[in-house]
Amino acid sequence: MRLRNRHGRPVDPVPFFVVVGLAFMILLSFGPLYGQALGLRLETAITLSTALFVVAGVGAYYWQVWTARPAGTNVPAAVRGERLFYLILVLVALVIVLSLPFVL
Repeated sequence: MRLRNRHGRPVDPVPFFVVVGLAFMILLSFGPLYGQALGLRLETAITLSTALFVVAGVGAYYWQVWTARPAGTNVPAAVRGERLFYLILVLVALVIVLSLPFVL
């Protein structure tokens, strides 16, 4: 799939798909459970989680595809690797924190 920014230049689609996949995983895994814990019906909680996922997907598209400037981003591999490591730690911490109310 060839994604293009607002200037028509090709953009790497992988970061966009990773963000959308993680948003799908987190919002549709934990969203209905938290919705039910807050007293919503299951159908309402799933609908709300899906709506939040769509908003997150549109936001990710705007941020990582539509307004991307691929020609001006030359980040060294060491810096990208360090950022990835910290983002993985943040994601693991987020999943643990989201799971705590269901364990305790």
